[in-house]
Amino acid sequence: MVDTADRRLPVRRQPKGTADGPPPAGPAADRGTDPELLIAASVLLADAALTAKQAGAELTGALSSWRFGLEALRRPVWAFGAAAACARALTNPAGLGFGANGGIVGELARMAGNLTYRRPAKVAMAVDAFALRIRAAAADHPNLETAAARRLTDAMVAGDRTEALRALYGLVEQLGVTRALTTLSPVIMELLALAGLLDENPVNDDFSWVTLAGGVPATDPFLGLPSSLLGILNPGPGRAERTEPDSILARRLATSGNDLVSYINDIGALGNHGLVLLRRIECTDGAVRYVLLLPGTSFGGLRNSTPQDLVGAFDGLLRTDTTYTRAAKKLLQRAGVPEGAEVMFVGHSLGGLTAMNLATDLDVASVYRVTHVITLGSPIDGKRPADHTTQVISLVNKHDVIPTLDGRGPASPHDTPGNWVELDWLDETYDYPLSHAPQAYSDSLRGELSHYRDQVNKLITAYDGKVVGNQPYMLRDK
Repeated sequence: MVDTADRRLPVRRQPKGTADGPPPAGPAADRGTDPELLIAASVLLADAALTAKQAGAELTGALSSWRFGLEALRRPVWAFGAAAACARALTNPAGLGFGANGGIVGELARMAGNLTYRRPAKVAMAVDAFALRIRAAAADHPNLETAAARRLTDAMVAGDRTEALRALYGLVEQLGVTRALTTLSPVIMELLALAGLLDENPVNDDFSWVTLAGGVPATDPFLGLPSSLLGILNPGPGRAERTEPDSILARRLATSGNDLVSYINDIGALGNHGLVLLRRIECTDGAVRYVLLLPGTSFGGLRNSTPQDLVGAFDGLLRTDTTYTRAAKKLLQRAGVPEGAEVMFVGHSLGGLTAMNLATDLDVASVYRVTHVITLGSPIDGKRPADHTTQVISLVNKHDVIPTLDGRGPASPHDTPGNWVELDWLDETYDYPLSHAPQAYSDSLRGELSHYRDQVNKLITAYDGKVVGNQPYMLRDK
């Protein structure tokens, strides 16, 4: 299991107008409090929880080490006193409150503690940190403050699964499935982390701790299955075949240009059944540049013969070397994109993840000059391009659940790198899953968010010019 205790939160936001830091934190914080204060308090609590977790692991490791056993043979009286002091620190409610963890002995003790419903100090502080994030999110998402939503979030914080299930049923009955998902989308990762932290299953706790620390979870939130299993389920070497566009796609591509909305509409026209598009542009400065358009996931089934399936989606989130990535690399080679050519990757959902995975790949970065990565509704915040000069542009509708799967949602205190361009908005037009569709992003950027469209278009002016090639490729797992 992965030890996340020494992963520190990168952000230390100080509350505005105070010199002494945030007020005492807790789940019962005044809902009228400045969200910045709530986030600042949650950061401090999260750090304290992670420190308590690390302290428990070190004490447990010291008690169970062979060195301690050897010393006990030499000085039994001292060893008994030391063991008693460590045991008190690990189990005393005023101390770590049953905070054993780490190693075989520690993990067995932690599992036993889970089954007795004891809440260690580290868990209590982590729960309060998540509760404060939820309260902070409610400032920008007033739907979270409705009675039905508050009933659910309060039950999750309390660890009352029966009441939480009743509240969820009531929320769905009142709003319907899609509106209920839209309501909860800003804090979905916090709710999943609370569920994992407060259930009796000790195997899925890593998901919660990584989420608290601001990392990308490498296990699922329910069973704690590791990401390595996805590599077994998604082992295809990847294959790319040239294909011809049908009449509808051909008409769509005939009107395309170097424009953000045009790229989104092209991705929508490609669909989610394995098609991607490589565009060749003779740019106004005389250079030839390439754009690779990457659609997202097909939700028709868990697996299919293309990389655009649900297994591929989770694999792309947790790893960089995936079937989709391998197939796209073979596409670039087969298409004869020359070494040193400037390339822009544009992707939606899983396509955006794959765009970042390609930019992260050292082989790709060493052969091509990846100038831009544009993602739409993609959970990419845990990934970094191999070339620090690559311009990353992330567009996120806050009612879209998918971008939060990287552990960073609207309630998270963690920031993206300073050289990234992240544009987000709250669009009430569509409920999830429609809020995730390329058309929803296109509609927003053609309408009241046209200034975002203009901003992105200014960043990619190097690709202005004449489109001299639009070649679709069909990607296969094998």
